[in-house]
Amino acid sequence: MPHTFFAPDLSGHSYTLPEDESKHAVRVLRLAPGDELVLVDGRGGVFQAAVADANPKRCQLRITHEAQVPRRSYFVHVAVAPTKNLDRMEWLVEKAVEIGIDRLSFLRCARSERRELKLERLHKIAVSALKQSSQAWLPQLDELTDFAEFLPTIEGATAFIGHLEEGDRTPLARVAAAGNSCCVLIGPEGDFTPQEIAAAFAHGVRPVTLGVSRLRTETAALAAVHTVHVARELAAEA
Repeated sequence: MPHTFFAPDLSGHSYTLPEDESKHAVRVLRLAPGDELVLVDGRGGVFQAAVADANPKRCQLRITHEAQVPRRSYFVHVAVAPTKNLDRMEWLVEKAVEIGIDRLSFLRCARSERRELKLERLHKIAVSALKQSSQAWLPQLDELTDFAEFLPTIEGATAFIGHLEEGDRTPLARVAAAGNSCCVLIGPEGDFTPQEIAAAFAHGVRPVTLGVSRLRTETAALAAVHTVHVARELAAEA
């Protein structure tokens, strides 16, 4: 299989890899003139290319073929409160991209232990997972946003909240395939507060469950991504 590189600013019939990618391509992978590789732009573009000049600082490529991969017929959005341990969020980003997610938002809730979040490293992890899993669309990663400010930005009719408070909850798998867009809200390790849950309900967000087990924040977020995909696949087969 040809190696895959990320080229978000690709246009035209040639492309020059950035210096760090050039060094990796020439010095580590030992690509030489004529060797083939794949470029993805994160917007559905997949390009076959060949090395034109194996310069370790400015490796120049010639585009030989291009294709556009369409988006899925449905949109997967998860909004999650980041954990105190950033490693767990990095794991979530990697695995969610591998499975397939369109947008990942980060929430600052009343019980959040992490109040700040830098997206630079998470973006790099997303790009790496994109290349590793042969995906064509890079998901949108949103800056950390207060829960109260985030709620008005989503459509309540297609949004769901997972929480641990008492009350009736519908399995996410049963309702996730109802529309073409689905947003699932996952709270911090101490859960959403009753006030946050009430605010979500007032906005039209419906309560759901991901099963009988109490899941860690990052596990619940990843389970939500996978559940939406399975629900859509089953609905398509019905």
